[in-house]
Amino acid sequence: MANKKAERSKLNFFIMKKLQELIGVEFADEKTLKHAFIHKSYVNEHRDEGITSNERLEFLGDAVLELVVTENLYNLYPDKSEGILTNWRSALVKGKHLAKIAKDLDLGKYLLLSRGEENGGGREKNYILANVTEALIGAIYIEKGYAVAKAFIKKFILKYLDEILEEGLHIDAKSRFQEISQEKLGVTPVYKLIEDKGPDHSKEFFMAVYIEEEFISQGSGSSKQKAEQSAAKNALKKKNWDKIEVKEKKTLL
Repeated sequence: MANKKAERSKLNFFIMKKLQELIGVEFADEKTLKHAFIHKSYVNEHRDEGITSNERLEFLGDAVLELVVTENLYNLYPDKSEGILTNWRSALVKGKHLAKIAKDLDLGKYLLLSRGEENGGGREKNYILANVTEALIGAIYIEKGYAVAKAFIKKFILKYLDEILEEGLHIDAKSRFQEISQEKLGVTPVYKLIEDKGPDHSKEFFMAVYIEEEFISQGSGSSKQKAEQSAAKNALKKKNWDKIEVKEKKTLL
């Protein structure tokens, strides 16, 4: 038993060293790094070990990430408005993008999960991967401070900004379609469910978007909200509204 524990300890040390080499950050206290990968489900199965989950590190990392992204966008794009920069920041820090970063770095393999979460594909779940990316940022900040956390974020997260803009991932298609429709036609688009297919745990939804009684387009997704976004994106293209700049609205308090 003692030999197995020693072997596991050596393996963990080797794995964590590889991760540190990959991200270019060396931890003096590897406990902080390991803590970033303790999912709450694992804690529930190991209550007698006195460990805590990575949720506090995730909370901290989320704040550091938002500040670094905000600071960089503010400094790099002095000619862009608050509204544009807010959209860009949202695209950079949203869960789907952070999950992509986690996959780039293969962070899922370092996670400590419960047996149930492991069997349920927890290492591939986007929300778990997004959370562990934030927890890792929190751990880097605790261990090395703001400058090193900032360098990590610039290297692995901010580098995707050009790709995000090129692919239009920063655009909330549904909001944009509604704003243009109201501005041009004085009408709010309506979304209707066409059908859904598949078992309850893996449904695909098909939504149509109408302006008054006119069918404009349709889209699909794993939820009604995603299908509406897809329908709106297709509708913007069909109406040739995808290149129109929406006027920023200012609210006076």
